[in-house]
Amino acid sequence: MSVQTVDVVIVGAGPVGLMSAYLGQKCGLNTLVVDKSDKPLEVGRADALNARTLQLLEVAGLFEELYPLGKPCNTSSVWADGKFVSRQSAWWDSLEGCLHKHFLMIGQSYIEKLLDRKLSETTSPVKRSTAVENIEINSAGCLTTLSDGEKIQSSYVIGADGSRSFVRNLFKVPFEIVRPQIVWAVIDGTIETDFDKVPEIIVFQAETSDVAWIPREGNIDRFYVRMDTKDFTFEDALAKINRAMKPHSLKFKEIVWFSQFSVKESIAEKFFVNDRVFLAGDACHIHSVNGGQGLNTGLADAFNLMWKLGMVLKTGAPTELLHTYEGERKPVAQGVIESSGELVRSTKFSKTGTHAQDYVSIVQKRSGNITGMGIRYGQQGPRGSRLFDLEVFQGSNKTRLYSLLNYSRFTLILFSDTDVNLHLASFANVIRIGSNARSKIWTDSSVYKNQAILVRPDSYIESLTSLDEINSIL
Repeated sequence: MSVQTVDVVIVGAGPVGLMSAYLGQKCGLNTLVVDKSDKPLEVGRADALNARTLQLLEVAGLFEELYPLGKPCNTSSVWADGKFVSRQSAWWDSLEGCLHKHFLMIGQSYIEKLLDRKLSETTSPVKRSTAVENIEINSAGCLTTLSDGEKIQSSYVIGADGSRSFVRNLFKVPFEIVRPQIVWAVIDGTIETDFDKVPEIIVFQAETSDVAWIPREGNIDRFYVRMDTKDFTFEDALAKINRAMKPHSLKFKEIVWFSQFSVKESIAEKFFVNDRVFLAGDACHIHSVNGGQGLNTGLADAFNLMWKLGMVLKTGAPTELLHTYEGERKPVAQGVIESSGELVRSTKFSKTGTHAQDYVSIVQKRSGNITGMGIRYGQQGPRGSRLFDLEVFQGSNKTRLYSLLNYSRFTLILFSDTDVNLHLASFANVIRIGSNARSKIWTDSSVYKNQAILVRPDSYIESLTSLDEINSIL
């Protein structure tokens, strides 16, 4: 059997693996995704995209197709004994440069199906019903052996194969798991209730805050119910919901998904192994679902990694660039574990007995992580911070700055009313944005006035300077 050659083998066809392949192909990489499943996810698992992920989807050209399928939600409220206690959404108002000030409530299956379809339209659809049996490091990179006997030679391998990652275990990467004794039921379905249904996240305050009601796309609602035992039935979970909602009541007309999960927390010791193998998503970090950060963090891993692989493999960038993946993403994973861990523990432990109020206060305190808008690479200054999104105009047509970016390329944005003659490398675009309609592209925002910003493909700022000093960043 002949050996197939690709740039990157991706193990795992969850959203992180699929997104990695999609972004890799946008960067001109030849990718192959391998997965044991026979099709994309149908129901269950992650349920929300945060504001930063929505921006990244804009850059990837996926926003317009995915956004109409979900339900915007930017409010959390606390209820106790059937009465309204408080409502919170102020953290969204404080976010600068954020035009999507909400979560998009949408099931993980929609993301997987969209990306699977995109890949199936290329020459490299997902290779399904196939397991990886071995990965051998050789002089050319990685030789991957599949369960059907096929061998694939690649420059790099990405393990995006979940918390029980074959890739991580094969390369013996330490992954010490902490297991708090916190077990949850999760129920998706259509409901019937005398509680006035509203499109917001509701946390119910009883002696603990062990029930959360999450709006979902279409007519589906999700309930998280803390059970603290693995031995429970659907009826047990429903009884807890109704106890928390008293004097109101609820029943399910249809159950779409019913499952349980135990809280687990861990970060892999390495995200990059032998200079050839990467770990992404749950393969290198797992944590509580509280705060909806799992899917979003994994997708951000893909956005951080794939342009770097593209630069190294297609433009001759130094391989040292690849080491920045672990350096940038591992601290983010640690922050996610800290914020989600604080949230999940607050549902069970409260000094004042105000579990639900505590929970929402933590959401506000940790909003940078939870919305994704506070994630940055580096401690201070513009370098490593996210580019603010702005309303811009092309003639009389209003659009967003992020829609002008290209994931496969750096972008130099000149906020100037006069043309600047520059000669850049082939992997960089130049966009001039004026302050009035005399310019082809213009904005009435003054946040970056007279600035030159070099933006990475993942829309983080590489450098920022005044127009007078533009040569210093080129």
